Amino acid sequence: MKKFFRSYRFRIFLIIILIGIISSELVRRNVISTYMDNAIDIKTSEVTSQMKILSNHLLAYNYLVDSSSEVINAELNQMSSLYGGRVLIMDSNFKVKQDTNGISIGKYMIADEVMQCYKGKTVSNIDEVNGFIEIGVPIRNINSQDVVGVILISVSTADIDSNRRALARSSTIIEIILMCLILAAAYFASYIMTMPLTRITKKIRDAASYEDTSIVSREYQETEEIAAAINELQSKLRVLDESRQEFVSNVSHELKTPMTSIKVLADSLNMQEDAPIEVYKEFMQDISEEIDRENTIISDLLTLVKMDNKDGGLTIESVSVNAMLERILKRLGPIARKEETDLVFESNREVTASVDEVKMTLALTNLIENGIKYNRRPGWVKVNLDADHQFVTIVISDSGIGIPEDAREHIFERFYRVDKSHSREIGGTGLGLPITRKILLLHRGSIKVESVMGEGTTFTVRFPITYIG
Repeated sequence: MKKFFRSYRFRIFLIIILIGIISSELVRRNVISTYMDNAIDIKTSEVTSQMKILSNHLLAYNYLVDSSSEVINAELNQMSSLYGGRVLIMDSNFKVKQDTNGISIGKYMIADEVMQCYKGKTVSNIDEVNGFIEIGVPIRNINSQDVVGVILISVSTADIDSNRRALARSSTIIEIILMCLILAAAYFASYIMTMPLTRITKKIRDAASYEDTSIVSREYQETEEIAAAINELQSKLRVLDESRQEFVSNVSHELKTPMTSIKVLADSLNMQEDAPIEVYKEFMQDISEEIDRENTIISDLLTLVKMDNKDGGLTIESVSVNAMLERILKRLGPIARKEETDLVFESNREVTASVDEVKMTLALTNLIENGIKYNRRPGWVKVNLDADHQFVTIVISDSGIGIPEDAREHIFERFYRVDKSHSREIGGTGLGLPITRKILLLHRGSIKVESVMGEGTTFTVRFPITYIG
């Protein structure tokens, strides 16, 4: 039940109910209010017309001078009884000539309504507390149109109130019926409106259990966009899962290969009881190389795992990039001389940047060492350093064998090697470039590669001078 109250469907249901209740109540109140206004207007108009006719009768019988006319008195009493109120006749001196209640005869009445009537205006006021409409009509001389008196009448609104109560009861019954209909409509509307979300939820669950791999929802634009986004995410997850499976497979293969070689070499030695010492040494040297290769693979894998953290465990400090590159080249010097490769360092300026020196050294060492290992004899590797006010740029180029065009987009994938046989000869694991790219991404940097087969390869590395965490 708690889940239902927190659901999108319940909220839609509640909104529809609230809109229905508020709308029906506003309509009910407006109907009653409109009825009251119209009924009072009609009643006021009707009484005003009667009072104007009466004023002519008063003048005809000279009632303002002599109020003893039985005809006029009978008419006044009849009107008072008809409208359930009181009729007062006043002359031009504000003196009450007749009062159907017999209370104010002979008295003088000066009130705002009376004064307005003596100015020639017809006035009406509603006394909602006592339930009366008070109407004042001027008595005009037929010839001169001067105001010679005033008729005041109070009209009961009891019949209007009675009709209003009856209308209120009827409208309340109608409102209750409407609420029942609104409840049913809200229930079905909320069900229909949330049905696409329910379908998407089911399809997501089906996709999670591999029953379905595609989500389609065209009921609404919003649900279509949600379905498209989920499909996109699902596609990325499939790619990630395939990549994970491929990675596990590659790790298994790469770790198994040296172990297989070691086992073959060990079995060969066991089968040769009287093998010469030179054969033993040769086999033991091969076993040692395979163990070193296994250690290199494990070390590179651990490096990648550590850098899969959010910040990769970076230790940022201010480092002279010039000095860092010089140390790398000095350390790789013996390998370069062995491979008959010249190392050339060019620097346009002194550059200092905020980096993790250990990891950045590893990244640049991988690139320069690859330039040496995959080079021709004799060959060269050039390292050019430059910087502007924002970025450090390091260009590493070589005169090596180059990278095929169809392989360039894959060289940063784990365990990918362009020439597996050659890589195995030089001890490559296929993890150097992925590690390099990961380190540069952790530094908010980038790496690009350009290569021409038979001429060489150029890697361009860029990263911010100031580390942005």
